[in-house]
Amino acid sequence: MIPARYEAVRFPGKLLKDLGGKAVVVRTYEAAKKTNLFDEVYVVTDSLEIKKAVEAAGGNVLMSLKEHACGSDRIAEAAKDLDVDVVINVQGDEPFTRKEPLEDLIAVFKKDPEQQIDVASLVHPLRDWEEIENPNNVKVVMGVDHCVLYFSRAPIPYPMDKSAAICYYKHIGIYAFRKSALKDFAELPMQQNEKAEKLEGIRFLEHGKKIKMVETPYQVVGIDTPEDLKRANQLWK
Repeated sequence: MIPARYEAVRFPGKLLKDLGGKAVVVRTYEAAKKTNLFDEVYVVTDSLEIKKAVEAAGGNVLMSLKEHACGSDRIAEAAKDLDVDVVINVQGDEPFTRKEPLEDLIAVFKKDPEQQIDVASLVHPLRDWEEIENPNNVKVVMGVDHCVLYFSRAPIPYPMDKSAAICYYKHIGIYAFRKSALKDFAELPMQQNEKAEKLEGIRFLEHGKKIKMVETPYQVVGIDTPEDLKRANQLWK
């Protein structure tokens, strides 16, 4: 599922901007379909303009009828009546979505017959300190089993011991959910840590859900600003 909100705060209407002759959200839909990993792909939106653009390109759309605080809430509403086991959330502004990391997420659930994992997502190593300090790069602390201990916009763990070999990980916001976990998420109250950090993954942790991370070498190319769109068009060419 591809949550697609028209009124993006930093770049309103970005999903309908042109990328190589098609709207950004259409390119993202086509990239997800091209992986051939999914029984079905849907764009989930509250925008009639986005609905029209995706359907004109032959895509499937589910209308979201409510205002939502985050994409996971929007997807939870759309998925509640569908007969599915696992739902993967691909952001609408990620037209360069690749098959390999999505395949890795699906493998987490295939290797979990006892259904201990509620959510799976991706991380990428961060090595530049400026990137580590950047609050737009969400950091993840994991246990030895690669399950999440905490998400933060701050540099965690804090390097009190300068000689310690710390590896920082950036969260890549492609989530895969068991449907049951997605349903629970929409019904669980937001707590103070999620409100403070503005990170929806914290809600799962605070309510005892298990999130498994997969390290990937692939960087996600998202479009958050007009400058990002210019770079994306250059990359598309």
